[in-house]
Amino acid sequence: MKKLSVMALAASLFIVSCKESTTDTATTATEQLAAAHQGETFAINTDSTVVKWTAYHKGGLNPRFGIMKTTGTLSADNGNLTAGNLKSEVSTLVTDPAAVDPSITDGKTSADLDAHLKSADFFDAEKYPEVKFEITKVTDLAPGTETKTAGANKTLSGNLTIKDKKVNVTFPAKVEVTDKQISLFSKFTINRQDWGLAYGAEGDPKDWMISQEIDLELHVVANK
Repeated sequence: MKKLSVMALAASLFIVSCKESTTDTATTATEQLAAAHQGETFAINTDSTVVKWTAYHKGGLNPRFGIMKTTGTLSADNGNLTAGNLKSEVSTLVTDPAAVDPSITDGKTSADLDAHLKSADFFDAEKYPEVKFEITKVTDLAPGTETKTAGANKTLSGNLTIKDKKVNVTFPAKVEVTDKQISLFSKFTINRQDWGLAYGAEGDPKDWMISQEIDLELHVVANK
């Protein structure tokens, strides 16, 4: 009975420690050559475009989520996305107030988390004011590919730059191109440690309490 109880406890802890994935996991590689702009250029509509982010404590607990505004351009030729550059100012990072309950955070609010994320503990916005994404490759999504991105029809690769470190990420995306607009949607997960995005020094217990996974959801609209 004692052995069974221990096994049951271990199983329950395992279940608690794992969050259900609702995003694709981005694959990573070294920096790649940016795709050449071909065809026509579309300007990012900053009112319709947003990058949603979600971070967690270990085991997917206490999610913190919010948005960042994005500017830039996308290019398309013969109805196909060919290239693009996106840029988000870290200063535009905003935590959703619903993600932080002051009653259980010693009175700290979403505004306090914003300030902390922009500090040298994380993004260090004063030194590294921008997050950038530069498309390197766009291909048709392989038939039968399993994806959490509804309607995904393309595989998108690009250099994601955080704190001046470039890592190439690849993920499924839904891309639609018309004569007047390009829309791009994707939701994928990255590992913050790939960009050295850590809280304190290596091995700091405060950093250990935070999941290494960050979920990103792109809603990009560009107009001619």
